[in-house]
Amino acid sequence: MEVIKTAFLLAAPSSGSGKTTLTLALLRLFAERGLTVQPFKCGPDYLDTRLHSLAASWGGKSRTGINLDTFMASKEHAQKLFYRYSSDADASIVEGVMGLFDGAEKSEGSSAEIATTLGIPVIMVVNAQSMAYSAAPLLYGFRTFDPRLNLAGVIFNQVNSLSHYRYLEAAARDAGVEPLGYLPHNKAVAISQRHLGLDTSTGYDREGVIAAMAEHVKKTVDIERLLEITKVALPPFDPVFVSGQKGDRVIAVARDAAFNFIYHENLEALSEYGDIVFFSPLDDKRLPKADMVYLAGGYPELYAEQLSANGAMRQQIASYCRNGGVAYAECGGMMYLGRAITLKEGTVLPMCGVFDFDTTMQDGKLSLGYRKVVLDDRPAVEFSGHEFHYSRVSRQGELQNIAAVKNARGESIETPVFRAKNTIASYIHLYWGENRFFPNYLFTL
Repeated sequence: MEVIKTAFLLAAPSSGSGKTTLTLALLRLFAERGLTVQPFKCGPDYLDTRLHSLAASWGGKSRTGINLDTFMASKEHAQKLFYRYSSDADASIVEGVMGLFDGAEKSEGSSAEIATTLGIPVIMVVNAQSMAYSAAPLLYGFRTFDPRLNLAGVIFNQVNSLSHYRYLEAAARDAGVEPLGYLPHNKAVAISQRHLGLDTSTGYDREGVIAAMAEHVKKTVDIERLLEITKVALPPFDPVFVSGQKGDRVIAVARDAAFNFIYHENLEALSEYGDIVFFSPLDDKRLPKADMVYLAGGYPELYAEQLSANGAMRQQIASYCRNGGVAYAECGGMMYLGRAITLKEGTVLPMCGVFDFDTTMQDGKLSLGYRKVVLDDRPAVEFSGHEFHYSRVSRQGELQNIAAVKNARGESIETPVFRAKNTIASYIHLYWGENRFFPNYLFTL
């Protein structure tokens, strides 16, 4: 039997419109009302989901932000994840990615595709700083471009007077989209930026910013009406989706301020093979005894001095890998397994030395995009992932590249997938939440 719940996707005409600010505020406002609220993020972003989790966890309730990506996984997988994690929630908020129809190729993998796949309404966030009645054709176009899409309402951002909002309100109604309020500019709720996205460092007062966002939003946005127009009928969750399999292996996962770019469903898949133990390459002196080590991405360049100074951990990881231990490292984890990292100002700091290459933050440029990976010894299996980094390999010795990599358009990409004994490393963040073969591949190296 279907269940009526609040669920919607928060989208925008383009990046930088205020989606993340509004998402975090609404997650907290719903939670403060006593609702159990479940956050989701469209696309491969591993930063927003951490802030979503913080905003939604309130009053003793803990929620985890979940990625929904119809390029790295199937539409059916996105549906199953949504129904699974929404099943015990009163409300679900999905934050879109980029512009509403921006996908890997045209609208493939876009926020619009995910909204129609899930059958949930869309609430638009429009930056109206330099706009008035022109909002009408903008909204009309987004509402009518895809007849399958339910554009239910709009919230205007960067609106500094009620008079300005009245023009926008009239424009929205003429476009057939319900206006739900506006947000004045407020420096107090601005999120500081890192070169890789949102600042998630331990020294940043994320909780204070989220609380300020919630206070800011509730003054001028009609929360009651938003809850009313986003009621949808969701199908019941099928528990068959959750595997009962449990192996006896131990998987050591690096998780600290330097390494934390981890897809939740990747951990769920790993947990089917055994017990996960977390450790910190920054602070711990000993590597846990394990059958596999997973070094995820993160900000190793921001903590390079501390990582380098922890010689005991570097030596233990190097010894583990050189003795044939199974290990997988991606992006920041890969940098950590190299011989050295050169910081922007030129400081060179030694790392683990498992692979004969150096990485640098100097003269870097953004490498960004979806990736398809075919391993040389598994040509029938294609893995999906995402690449996003500013660092580069500055020096490389004789290394084994074990895969062919293509972008979303099927064009060959030079990003290597390195292997040394039973350790695999790459700049690519793979997603194996649906195709759970990859951990098994690692265990059979």
